[in-house]
Amino acid sequence: MSIFGTMKTSVSGMNAQANRLGTVGDNIANSSTVGYKRSSTAFSTLVLPSTQGSYSSGGVSTNVRYSISEQGGIQYTTSNTDLAIQGEGFFIVSDLNGTPYLTRAGAFQKDANGYLTNTAGFQLMGYPYGSNPPAAVVNGFNGLEAININDFGLVSSPSTQGSFPANLDKRAPLVGAAATPPTATPGDNSASSIVGNKSSLTAYDHAGSKILYDFYYTRTGPNEWEVAVFRQDQSTNGGFPYAVTADAPDLVENKVTLRFDPDTNKLVAGSDDKIVITDPNDGSSNGLNIEIDLSNMTQFASEFTPGKGIINGNAPSPITDVEIGGDGVVTAVYQDGGRRPIYQIAIATVPAVDKLKPQNGNTYLPTNDSGVVTIGFPQSGSFGQIYSGALESSNVDIASELTDMIEAQRVYTANSKVFQTGSDLMDVLINLKR
Repeated sequence: MSIFGTMKTSVSGMNAQANRLGTVGDNIANSSTVGYKRSSTAFSTLVLPSTQGSYSSGGVSTNVRYSISEQGGIQYTTSNTDLAIQGEGFFIVSDLNGTPYLTRAGAFQKDANGYLTNTAGFQLMGYPYGSNPPAAVVNGFNGLEAININDFGLVSSPSTQGSFPANLDKRAPLVGAAATPPTATPGDNSASSIVGNKSSLTAYDHAGSKILYDFYYTRTGPNEWEVAVFRQDQSTNGGFPYAVTADAPDLVENKVTLRFDPDTNKLVAGSDDKIVITDPNDGSSNGLNIEIDLSNMTQFASEFTPGKGIINGNAPSPITDVEIGGDGVVTAVYQDGGRRPIYQIAIATVPAVDKLKPQNGNTYLPTNDSGVVTIGFPQSGSFGQIYSGALESSNVDIASELTDMIEAQRVYTANSKVFQTGSDLMDVLINLKR
């Protein structure tokens, strides 16, 4: 047996325990770091060839492992831009150079430029939300962009669709010969041509201006009603006759006939169940075309009762807040109470999560060992759910780390004793020469 070999083996053991103490120190230092994943040291033997009667001591090597796939606890906060993932997946963030990284650290706040940035300075990425929900690029980062809230301040959108239910009184008088039904004389909107009930609905044009439309409901026959819509700013003292104005030079007059089943007092199957308001007066190239759903209209022997009118579109208003759903949709909340989806957060994963390469700022990069990145949306497939107003805490267990630290200290001391013993034996050999 080589005494030098024994000393080298003990040095190998001390180095291994020093590495172990290093991971323990990192874990304890980051025990309060949001989204931190603990590291640990695994040991393996190094065996040198030996012959019969002569043993050659080898050593020990270390391999650092990361418990990235281990879920940390969810802690709730008071900021709705703090995000946590329950389940599989990572937030996709980018540095100032646009390089994408993966992270579980979701302590995001809006910076001076409107970007959602975490404590390490990385910007949250997502897909912009257009007129339709975005589609994820499954195998790449193409299409992702840093989420910027300020880009959507003072943005208006025109009304395109809505619903306006009501109950029409079945006992209402019919429009007979004494009063001309609205459809009998096209363009005739005199006071005597329309009788019945009236309600109004607010919509928005392409510039975000409010437009008020008057809805008239006239019983034109048994189980038959006509709904007529006019633009209120073309009215005379809030009613008929409706005439063009300087701001609205084209007369708005839209009509549809509703037919009800006498047994159910609901719309007959196949009957018209919507009215399209065509308004060329908003200054845009195509004007307004607003489809109003009337399918929930009823005809019971009860007072005329307009329901809750719902219509999309919004006036220009600054963003006061953002809301983030479990599916990752980022919704801008405007000062006037309007809401608009502006982004959808994408999350990513890899086949071997624990093989990701840790980087500064509690981020990770894919490696050949981790596999190809797959991108999707929260709550779809195997991806987890996003919690707004919450953070994922570190998965470090202080009690376990302190136990590992004591054990590493004891083993390091034992290895140092082996080294000291080998050194004493060398002194014995040297003294034999004297």
